[in-house]
Amino acid sequence: MHIPPPGDPLPAPRPPSGSDVVFTADFASPAQWVAGRSWAYPDGGPENPGDDKLDHLVADADYSRSGVFRARRRPDGRWNTGLLTTEGSRQGFMVRSGDVLQARVRLPRQLGAWPAIWTWRDGGQEIDVFEYHPDNPDLLEFTNHVRGAGDYYQDPAVRPGAWVDLRTEFGVRSVVWWVNGVRAFADTRGVGRDWRAHLIVNLSVSAGRYHPRPTAQTTEMSYEVRDLVVRRPAGTPRPVGDRAADTAAGTAVGESAEEDEPRRDEQRPA
Repeated sequence: MHIPPPGDPLPAPRPPSGSDVVFTADFASPAQWVAGRSWAYPDGGPENPGDDKLDHLVADADYSRSGVFRARRRPDGRWNTGLLTTEGSRQGFMVRSGDVLQARVRLPRQLGAWPAIWTWRDGGQEIDVFEYHPDNPDLLEFTNHVRGAGDYYQDPAVRPGAWVDLRTEFGVRSVVWWVNGVRAFADTRGVGRDWRAHLIVNLSVSAGRYHPRPTAQTTEMSYEVRDLVVRRPAGTPRPVGDRAADTAAGTAVGESAEEDEPRRDEQRPA
């Protein structure tokens, strides 16, 4: 677990020199995002009990398209949940080696909530920009599943209901996570030169194996994501096999036809 020392002298992160914004999230856009379906879930969804989730993905715009990601209890004990992914969208945006993602999130308050921003392609390529569980109220989780690295970041500014500024640098040799302008973790593993993956933003619900289920009184939970952008250093070459072609300022256009049937398999802290 990484606990930053008081008065950490590290400077606040800055955009890479000569970087361009290649993606600005518009969660209401069906061209950017597909709602309620992801091949990170078995058969594309809607459920993933093998990953300790009570999720039942829904495409209803009220669960995700405003940037407020919601979960609501169903009569069968599962939860309707919001998920957006760039996989399968018309633009098919993918994050690449060297990119920098920034976002501002408001953390959920309810036990059982499991918000995340992460990446996925072809049954893997997963980098967790962040995960959070309110039973560990001051803790964020960061994981590089591509090359087997991760850390927990603890800070009083991380708490249920708080706004948190996140930044992740998908470096070739090291993925670096920043929280509220403080460097939280550098994994010294990186993603490799040709890495690329789609984005996923979602709110899951814990089933109780690694973190508590929601209380019986809880019927709804939410978290919010704002100002999600991806920057790319000017002149970054395309990874091998990447057919995407970027448009100017804020949108990437590409193709995606990943229709594998993967299952996330990861360890959760107690």
